[in-house]
Amino acid sequence: MLSGCGGEVGEEQHQRKPAPVEVAPVQTGSITQYRDLSGTLRASADFAVAAKVSGRVDELRVRVADSIERGGVVAVLEDESFVQEVRRAEADLQVAQANLEEAQAQDEIAGREMDRVRQLRERGVSSDTQFDEALGSERSAEAALAVAKAQVARAEAALETARLELGYTLVRAEWSGGDAERTIAERYVDEGDTVSENEELFRVVDLDPLLGVVNVTERDYPLVKPGVDVSIRTDSFPGETFEGHVVRVAPVFSEQSRQAMVEFEVPNADGRLKPGMFVRAALVLREKDNARIIPEAAIVRRDNENGVFVVNADGNTVSWHPVEIGIREGDRVEVLNDDVQGRVVTLGQQLLEAGSNVNISDDADE
Repeated sequence: MLSGCGGEVGEEQHQRKPAPVEVAPVQTGSITQYRDLSGTLRASADFAVAAKVSGRVDELRVRVADSIERGGVVAVLEDESFVQEVRRAEADLQVAQANLEEAQAQDEIAGREMDRVRQLRERGVSSDTQFDEALGSERSAEAALAVAKAQVARAEAALETARLELGYTLVRAEWSGGDAERTIAERYVDEGDTVSENEELFRVVDLDPLLGVVNVTERDYPLVKPGVDVSIRTDSFPGETFEGHVVRVAPVFSEQSRQAMVEFEVPNADGRLKPGMFVRAALVLREKDNARIIPEAAIVRRDNENGVFVVNADGNTVSWHPVEIGIREGDRVEVLNDDVQGRVVTLGQQLLEAGSNVNISDDADE
């Protein structure tokens, strides 16, 4: 059992044969804490193009993997019945407009007759009966005119609807915001199929950028914020790394997993990454400049505390220093203690106590 790592060094301890060790310098620099998580990529926009009217599919203008511009036609439905409906609506409008013209003429006649009867009455040569009849005719003509105008408005609306439905036979990929071009991901129908209103024809996705989804634990959650950098690796491109950043952090945790969802965005201008890919994402949790950094191999656990053996100024003995560990990055560790300076032992600590003599390997990193 080791005697007091931090206590006084006995004479016997000094007389022991120097222990062979390897050392490494305490460095100052930048260190980053990552968290490796598994996740999945998905399209940043994903929606279905559906038929707004029912009909038979005459033509498909796109295929899977084709690009489509905003508002581009993806399919053409049979339009014969819709053309006929437009013609009928146009004819109904013409009839309504003719009825309106007749009602306007009758209104003008009734108005002139009312003016004539009113003048005669003022001269005392028109009876009350004649006045009442003229007034009734005028009001009837005005009502007929109002009905005719309403019929024209209804006919115009019916024509507009018919033309709109005819336009719907050209099925278009419409979306708002984002890029003006997207990609056909799936096709659900063939030419000749009869589709119903609101039936999906194609799936359209936006592949640049892509979104990744991972889940973080309660311990890491406070360190993950929008804008945090993410490095992405996938088996499809071994040895390559893709860079992204966090865009959203869920405000709630799953009751089952006790984890929160994190979404990150990955630029994908060349389209190499695809939705559905499994990825390993390294999230940057913390970064620090001017940190005191040592190899992880230098950390020793003794008496329920972490510590390191620091080479003393004489170069022949070591002292024990308990340490508080900060950020870990691979085989590098940040120590928060100001008294850890110079060189630390990285190999041979099992032979050491506080004050032990050491024989530093010639190839040690000084």
